[in-house]
Amino acid sequence: MIALKGKTPKILVIGDLMIDHYLWGSCERISPEAPVQIVSVEKETSVLGGAGNVIHNLIDLGAKVDVLSVIGDDANAFELQKLLQDLSLSTEHIITQKNRTTSKKSRILASGQQVLRYDKETTQDIAKEEEAKLIKDFETMVDHYDVIILSDYDKGVLTPTLTQAIIHCGNAHNKKVLVDPKGTNFDKYKGAYLLTPNKKEAILASGIEIKDSASLLEAIKYIQSLCSLDISLITLSEEGIALYDTHLRTHPTVAREVFDVTGAGDTVIASLGFALASGYAIDASVKFANLSAGVVVGKLGSATASLDEIIEYESSIHKSTSDFHIKSIEEIHLLSRQLQKRGKKIVFTNGCFDILHIGHVKYLEEAKSYGDVLILGLNSDASVKRLKGESRPINTEEDRAYILASLEAVDYVVKFEEDTPYTLIKAVQPHILVKGGDYEGKDVVGQDIAKELRLVTFVDGKSTSKIIERIQNDNC
Repeated sequence: MIALKGKTPKILVIGDLMIDHYLWGSCERISPEAPVQIVSVEKETSVLGGAGNVIHNLIDLGAKVDVLSVIGDDANAFELQKLLQDLSLSTEHIITQKNRTTSKKSRILASGQQVLRYDKETTQDIAKEEEAKLIKDFETMVDHYDVIILSDYDKGVLTPTLTQAIIHCGNAHNKKVLVDPKGTNFDKYKGAYLLTPNKKEAILASGIEIKDSASLLEAIKYIQSLCSLDISLITLSEEGIALYDTHLRTHPTVAREVFDVTGAGDTVIASLGFALASGYAIDASVKFANLSAGVVVGKLGSATASLDEIIEYESSIHKSTSDFHIKSIEEIHLLSRQLQKRGKKIVFTNGCFDILHIGHVKYLEEAKSYGDVLILGLNSDASVKRLKGESRPINTEEDRAYILASLEAVDYVVKFEEDTPYTLIKAVQPHILVKGGDYEGKDVVGQDIAKELRLVTFVDGKSTSKIIERIQNDNC
């Protein structure tokens, strides 16, 4: 996935825009008026939903995005346009239709658990006049994009006429059209590059009950034939994503924890579009989409995944090699900013760590327990020589860094050349700075930067100097 860093494909999203509205609170009693929970609302949030969530996913991945859609002329429309503008998106190609209600889904959550949802929306097909405007706009825009994504929530924007016009025009201009379908009538998607129905949608559209690999193959081939697709996909929830072009294969899911599947389909179509537009082949794109979905279902509510989150998640899933966790000061500066934006508590410590022993390991384990991410500053060989003498270090900085990076407690290792890690601490801006108990009562480098200083007592009798001394005595 690192190969996708810095990619900025141009992607056009067409579909049903909506607002996902959340009322967050707690419940401590049942209503005396009816057997229902009383939720005390503590905060209220709104984010883009439907095709808007696809857009948000694409932006967080790094794509340049435009949108074509139809909304109403109501207060919800004003709020939706403001949400788009907050993402620096143009609303130039969003058409307003009179007497249409812009979709807004309101969810009430008590202690993180959704207890009720209510919707305000119009679901009838858009008017013929608005349909014609969208087709005309698309025909003038199509050449500017690498991939076209149709996000169908069955709210009336993607009519059969509009959908077919987009697919035919996209194909004529050699543009891949990807569709997240809805409903049972897949005829309107004929000619698309791929569809991403879930298992239930695929069963309804094909009329084939998917209960084993044979019926899965029958259903996925039926949908490919029905819609004349280059690629036929079926998302299988916890079982992964099934893929068929000339033969069937299933890429397993990589979700570690599932808190909420809201918007997971949006993440899949967005990730597929991003990867394909960036030059990935279909199998690699599906694997990337699985990773993205794995990040998103570990969050609550409609969510997105950044490339950094996906790369970090892939690393944690597959237990990446230790050198992945060794960073330069420039890399750790950017990574620290990302971690802080995601609310992670960063812990920093530093040292020579010449000959690793149990005292080091216990020290680092305790340091990690104070936060979410432990970043370790490691003295370079030249720095160690200045501090410890010409006979040190015993192990090179490359060896020391690799071994430290392999420890479960250590998230990232950064080498520094100076006698102190002050410049590195400034780059990291840690929440907590950790040093050994022998610094009690002393000034600690970087304590003016970190929010908190904590001292950890070393394991008695365990030190690199004592190990070296014992080796020397044994050799005498």
